[in-house]
Amino acid sequence: MILSDIAHALGLNAPALPMLLTAALLGGLVRGFTGFGFAMVFVPLATMVVGPVKAIALVWSIDAPFALPLGARAARKAQWPEVVPLLVGVTALLPAGVWLLTRLDPMLMRWIIALLILAAVTTLASGWRYHGRPGLGLSLGVGGLSGLAAGLASIGGMPVALFWLGSQRNDAAQTRHNFIAYLALSTVPSGIVFAWNGVLTLTVFAEALVLLVPYGIGLFLGTHGFHRASELTFRRIAYAVIASAAILSLPLLDPWLR
Repeated sequence: MILSDIAHALGLNAPALPMLLTAALLGGLVRGFTGFGFAMVFVPLATMVVGPVKAIALVWSIDAPFALPLGARAARKAQWPEVVPLLVGVTALLPAGVWLLTRLDPMLMRWIIALLILAAVTTLASGWRYHGRPGLGLSLGVGGLSGLAAGLASIGGMPVALFWLGSQRNDAAQTRHNFIAYLALSTVPSGIVFAWNGVLTLTVFAEALVLLVPYGIGLFLGTHGFHRASELTFRRIAYAVIASAAILSLPLLDPWLR
């Protein structure tokens, strides 16, 4: 009854709020454990009940209050020569991603994203690794791709995750520090662009307030779980998160997921 009353007050239908609460909790677990992946869990589930634009707006509204403090803590251990070029790239192409979000056919967009993600994670799981120190051009390109993905489907962490997870240079802890710092700073330009294009609204902020608690609980549990996991476990979970998100987003599964 309480959930129904809250859902009614927020203008949501009855099944929507439990789905959003579950998605926020699961997304928080993944984000806390791996340092990324909240949107990759939350967006496919939330899209089924509130649509893609609001789902993406909710991701930003829920994660931002946690991302900045987490980023401040990770900043001391982050490798800034690797992080900064990515931030430049994401800021440059983020507006183009939001433009596509509001104009591209949603079904076509879902197919493109899902297939690209599956191809990338299959490459990584096969044992491929990036050798050497990434150059400035490659880092800017990955950042730009991240900006497009962030605006298009709020999965801006995906290209960066594949970029860092594919490297042999960093262990799980360093990858996680870099990722958390990157996500914290990229929250600022993405919030500005989303607000400018009308994606962030008072209605979205009101709905996000209800989801902060399960997301925070998931973050706490996931963070503590990370410190108990091995390097191999970290990579396996990261790959599983990416692949699961891509599979869940396939339009072919809509009849069963709905």
